[in-house]
Amino acid sequence: MNIHCDLPVLASLYPDRQLRVRHDPHELVVLLDARVQLRIALHPTTGQTLSGQVSHLEPGLEQHALLAALEAAFTRAPLPIRITLTRLPPTTTAALIADGLLRQAGHEGVTCDAEAFWQYPRPWSGKASFGVAPQQFVLSEGKRHPLRPVASGDVLYSRHIPWLGQTLTFQQADPERDLPAFNRWMNSPRVAHFWEEQGSLEQHRAYLQKQLDDPHTVPVIGRFDGQAFGYFEVYWAREDRISPFYDVDDYDRGLHLLVGEEAFRGKAFYTAWCSSICHYLFLDDPRTQRIVCEPRHDNQRQIANFDRSGFAKVKHFDFPHKRALLVMLSRERFFSERLYQPLDSVKPPKEGFKV
Repeated sequence: MNIHCDLPVLASLYPDRQLRVRHDPHELVVLLDARVQLRIALHPTTGQTLSGQVSHLEPGLEQHALLAALEAAFTRAPLPIRITLTRLPPTTTAALIADGLLRQAGHEGVTCDAEAFWQYPRPWSGKASFGVAPQQFVLSEGKRHPLRPVASGDVLYSRHIPWLGQTLTFQQADPERDLPAFNRWMNSPRVAHFWEEQGSLEQHRAYLQKQLDDPHTVPVIGRFDGQAFGYFEVYWAREDRISPFYDVDDYDRGLHLLVGEEAFRGKAFYTAWCSSICHYLFLDDPRTQRIVCEPRHDNQRQIANFDRSGFAKVKHFDFPHKRALLVMLSRERFFSERLYQPLDSVKPPKEGFKV
């Protein structure tokens, strides 16, 4: 199926003026407002390789426009695994080649693989490269682990979701801004049944502040087009209560989650935020090879969602407060099987479909 659409991408780079990509079987055109920034003529190809020739490149936003075009190319149907481009100036490609995103192909061409592109943090997190914090080991409560970097900035991740037509963002939780929604969610019967964190505004303010003060956790609020819909608690597994229950690696990440707003339940939304929170965790540090979760053993809906999102069921085990199922997602599977995007994501979601 060929796509004919005007797709906004890379909202994190220009939150007030989105780059947009118009693409069809023969051309990719990147625009800022109504001005063309990049034009790529696409050539007929076989297999899963796409090729194109740059026919126009506006000075000023060359790298941003190229990243937008690559994102659009890798969301086409059928999904290509590689794109080869010619007639891009070295001034545009040099830094991206140095980062390992692009590879030289002959004298005037470059190639980019989808698996590499979706691991490049800049389009979604704003990080300029794959760079990571130096490894320094410390002791915390008797556990030896790498010194964790402080989460930088309010917006941690931003991604336009083409199958929803909305922009998803993850922000570090703010005890003032996010307290009313967090309090309401935690006191709802559906959430309270599994989280068991009912309480007052002051109790929940203290809860969020505790998570912010703990270097091994990051409390996160998810938003669709600016509207808060859920809470995510991401953590380093080495320092967490889960570490005694499996052979933990220094850079494994874990995740607790809840969707607080009924309007954002359903397959299309779940696919967007689940794939994106996993994408964020793998982008945050390229040394992270696994994401682990420990849903309660009787939370069948959540376990089924993890299963269809690529998490492997490892084992049941007993926390002091609950019997849990350990599930695990590997970096290799996430990117090689393209779990950041459902195969039917280019189709509009079915009206009213719920899970």
